[in-house]
This record gives sequence, structure tokens and C-alpha cells, in this order.
Amino acid sequence: MSHQPVNSHQPIVFEEWKTADGAMIAVARLNTPKALNSLSLEMIRQLTPQLKRWAEDDNVRAVWIEAEGDRAFCAGGDIVALYRSMTEPQSGSGASEGIAFFTEEYEMDYLIHSFPKPVVCWGHGIVMGGGIGIMAGASHRVVTEASKLAMPESSIGLYPDVAAGWFLNRTPGRTGLFLGLTGARMNAADALFVGLADRFIKHDLKAAVVADLTAHNWQGKDAFAVVGSVLRQHENQSTDALPESPVRTHFDEINRVTDADSLTEMVAQMMELSNGEGWLAKATRPLEAASPTSLALCWQHLRNCRLDSLSEVLDKELTLSKNCLSKGEFVEGVRALLIDKDKQPRWRYASLAEMDSEWIDSFFEN
Repeated sequence: MSHQPVNSHQPIVFEEWKTADGAMIAVARLNTPKALNSLSLEMIRQLTPQLKRWAEDDNVRAVWIEAEGDRAFCAGGDIVALYRSMTEPQSGSGASEGIAFFTEEYEMDYLIHSFPKPVVCWGHGIVMGGGIGIMAGASHRVVTEASKLAMPESSIGLYPDVAAGWFLNRTPGRTGLFLGLTGARMNAADALFVGLADRFIKHDLKAAVVADLTAHNWQGKDAFAVVGSVLRQHENQSTDALPESPVRTHFDEINRVTDADSLTEMVAQMMELSNGEGWLAKATRPLEAASPTSLALCWQHLRNCRLDSLSEVLDKELTLSKNCLSKGEFVEGVRALLIDKDKQPRWRYASLAEMDSEWIDSFFEN
């Protein structure tokens, strides 16, 4: 089904697709393609109440979340806007807008995870950071031949959040730890392998998927089963386009280099791979420029959350993120990578070996 832009100036467009039995599939379309659909506080404040209304509306059978444009579903949170709110005196908001952003983002993520109806997320193109936060909670997570997923927060002085303490602890072996530390890019097959996606469907079949969902009579049927059946049918038509999974291919090597008694030892083992060729070298190379603080936060956070519930993880992440806003590493990382673009961040510690453990402990304190 093609769509016509509605209120195209809005950062999120809401639509309703009528089904054969007169019910509807509710649609949320992220609509800032020039910014790679990066998630702003305004977008969160529009999407959260709309999701709550759809949850209560008996005529809504399922929710469909997609994005405008072909490049990205969502490249993450709008961290440049956060940076400006914290560093420009005229904004007057200091860290308060950042705290509001993370608080409300995590509430939205939890709402999607616990939504009482099917949520289909069409994760086409770039899906990073806050984009994975939206996608991870959906009941039916679709990736395409163009999907590129990553949690690259260590490059900007942050850490993998948006419930990463929950979903990166549920991946095969130690792949979640590897992906969190390196920010390595995953393709569609990788996302399926590590459990961040459920279905691979070619992007040019999207209109047919929507047509089949709207053609259904949903009355008296299990809505989750209806969605699953339609997606499975189109996945079966897409197998010829599924790429190889580098994470699966290199699974044993990933587990080998993440087998260490300390983070310093682990990162040293991982960085030995960065001098070579191929996917593993490319995946581990960003470790050299990453914030040592971020690496330590990722390592400790995943260890702390192994047995936690989703809500417990998000509570811990809110504490961590508030401290990241106030301690300078995040601001410096965004400055170096996205504002001045000198790619020369002045991290508080130059290496893990120099780092004071009390510094890391302070991030986990309320």
C-alpha cells in the first residue's frame, strides 16, 4: 500500500489503515528523513500518548511502526539537540532536557515492550541506538536487505542503553558484549542470529505485506497469529536475498576474544584483531578511539543486569544516563564526533589501565 504524506511537516505522522472487517491497523511513521529519523524529545512526546490511546482502542488490531525515506528507520537519539541544550547558554535548560529525554525515551521503550497488541516494526535501513530501542520492544521485528543495526554509543562517551542491559544479555554466547563494546554494524542476518529481529522480508514486498494485513478479517482471531502468519508467508518469498551473517560466521572467534578475566585484557585481545582484514578487523577497529569510560560502563552494566527484569534494567540505565549527562564524557564525545568533527576527543582517561575504579562506580550511584 502506498501512502500519501499527511501533515508532512510533523516529525511523526499517524495514520489508520482500514481492515476488511472495518477495524484498523494503526500506523506511526517517523518523518525526519533528512536527520535519518533521529529521535527527538518532541517525537517521543507525540508517540507515547498515541501508543497509549491505541492500546485502549478496541478497534485497533495492531500497530505498525515505520519510517519515511529509504536510508534509515532511526539512526538513534537526536544527540546534537541534547548537546546544544546542555552547552548553549541561551537554551537555558542545562541537563534538564537531557534528563527528560532519557526518562521519557525509556518509558516509551517499556511501553512498546509491554504493548498488549501486535507491534510490527519495519526496520529498513539504519537502525541504531534509540532506533533499536524502539525496534527491540516490538512483537514482530522485520529487517530487510538494507538493514544496518548497531549500538555505537562508546564512540561518543555514552554506553549501550535503551534496554541494552536486557537485550544484549540475551544474545548467543558473548556476542552481546562484543557488539556493545565495539559498536559493530550488523546486517539483517546478524540481527536474526543475535535475537534483535524476527523476520527477514525484502523491502519491495512491504506493500504486499500491508495489503495482506488489511485484507484480513481479524474478528475473533488471535491478532498475534494473524500478523505472524502474514509475515512468515512473505519471509518465505525473501530467502534468496538474505545475506550471510558475519556474527554467526565468526561466533567462535568472538567468544574467544571476549573470554578474559578483566576488561583491559579483553579489549587487548579484541584489538589484536583490528590489524587484520575482513569483518572482525573492521568491527574491532573503533575500540581504539572509543571512550575508555564508555567501555568500562558497558562491561559493568551488562554484568550488573544479567538477572534483572526489563524494568530494573531501564531504572539502572536512567541512573547511568543522568550521570553521563553531568560528568562531561558524553558532551566531549558529541563535540569531537558531531559538532567540531575533529575526531580528537579529550577523554578523561586515555586508557583503561589509567582509569580510577571510583570514577566508574560513581556513574552507578543515584
